[in-house]
Amino acid sequence: MEVILKEDIHNLGHRGDVVKVADGYGRNYLLPKKLALEATPANKAVIEQMKAAAVRRSAREKAEAEQLLAQLNEVALVFERKVGEHDHLFGSVTSADIAQALEAKGFNIDRRKVQLDEPLKSVGEFLIPVRLHREVTAHIKVTVKGEEAA
Repeated sequence: MEVILKEDIHNLGHRGDVVKVADGYGRNYLLPKKLALEATPANKAVIEQMKAAAVRRSAREKAEAEQLLAQLNEVALVFERKVGEHDHLFGSVTSADIAQALEAKGFNIDRRKVQLDEPLKSVGEFLIPVRLHREVTAHIKVTVKGEEAA
């Protein structure tokens, strides 16, 4: 049985691929869970239109991301946190903090796009990647300073 995948399925294929599967697997699993469509000529035409729309949307999103990239590469963020011995922070600077600071500067960036492996827990300067699009990544300069004792 040939089916058109509506979702990426591990070890089978990606969305939009036409794959040959066992009849039982297609009828009893893929089709009822709406993970695939039967590969009829009409369904193939619908999938081609969906692919074309996705390509156009992706191109538009990439162009918008590249415009935002030019603006974001100019941005420098400064965070002040209380520090203990050896410039170790009490608390940390997280991706949510960075996203919130960017929003205060007028950029609406989701915190999940800030590629911070683990929170910043020391004083210094860091280049933090922000993934705007699959192919476009901005690098923001983040400076963490120790808070002055009063």
